[in-house]
Amino acid sequence: MSELAIALVAAGAALAGSVVTGWYARNAGIRQAEAARHAGDRQAEALLESVRMTVRGADVQRAVALRRQVYAEFLGAAEARILVERTGRGTGDEQGPLQRAYAGVVLEGPEEVAAAARQLLDALRRHETQDDLDRARTDFVREARRAVVEIGGG
Repeated sequence: MSELAIALVAAGAALAGSVVTGWYARNAGIRQAEAARHAGDRQAEALLESVRMTVRGADVQRAVALRRQVYAEFLGAAEARILVERTGRGTGDEQGPLQRAYAGVVLEGPEEVAAAARQLLDALRRHETQDDLDRARTDFVREARRAVVEIGGG
């Protein structure tokens, strides 16, 4: 075989080897790019889920704070009326704030807390004994605490 033929065979083999090597390198590069894109998608989804969890946590905290505020307003208004019942002295405007605070409890819920608030309100309207008022107040506080814990996930 002549030197020219040997050179042509060698050149052809080198060219074929380069094409095959290039083809495999290209395929490997495509697979790496797809893997990187997939990893990026997973990272983006994890970041979005983290943001969603943060937002949900903030929403829960706002809901807990609102419930506490509504329940505390009702309890404060009820305490003012209980004090009037106990001492017989008041300003005469204790009923309005109590009714408004009760409406807030009914709107905020849940039903168990609204029912306990209704029982306390009814006990005040019936001028029940101090023990009965204390019992109704304790029932309301227990239900309110339970509702705050439940909404807070604890």
